[in-house]
Amino acid sequence: MKAFTTVTSIAAPLSIKDVDTDMIIPAQFLTSISREGFGDKLFVRLRAAIPDLFLNQERFSKAEILVADSNFGCGSSREHAVWALMGAGIKVVIAKSFADIFASNSAKNGLLLITLDDATVDSLLTDSTQGDLVLTVDLLNQTIATKDGRAWSFPYEPFRKHCMLNGLDDMEYLRSRLPDIKRLKESQQSNRFFSVGSPNR
Repeated sequence: MKAFTTVTSIAAPLSIKDVDTDMIIPAQFLTSISREGFGDKLFVRLRAAIPDLFLNQERFSKAEILVADSNFGCGSSREHAVWALMGAGIKVVIAKSFADIFASNSAKNGLLLITLDDATVDSLLTDSTQGDLVLTVDLLNQTIATKDGRAWSFPYEPFRKHCMLNGLDDMEYLRSRLPDIKRLKESQQSNRFFSVGSPNR
């Protein structure tokens, strides 16, 4: 996966609570296990039902940051929801809270989820709805800043931060530690009371 450092982008608003994964990408579009090709199906039902949804507005066409409400990503555990967001160009989602499985899927695929307090998220939703709110998200320093000087810090789990900054999914992280794993196995070899070599024939 791609390494994440900083993103500066207009923020797109989605003022809907409990956005589930079927809203993000409906089940009928889950026709492949490839990560590609789902971006144009992002929020396809909402796009038809809500004319002023951010995806229907030209000014948000290049938005890489989405500001949502609470319990974002609830519902089924489909990884396609993350792929659809990333396929549409979204790199960061800021919300009051996220569903646990969606949060885990996001971290493993390189989508940065940021949790802020309710009042701050409400303010960002209002600002992004009423005008062009440009945010800079800095994962290394765990900060969000606006052009007018406002700034917030956010928590992020250290292991996932390391993986995101270095572009490592779980398998890539394990591969990066192969020399350490090999050294550990070699150091343990002399303490084993049985052989793990080839059997006698």
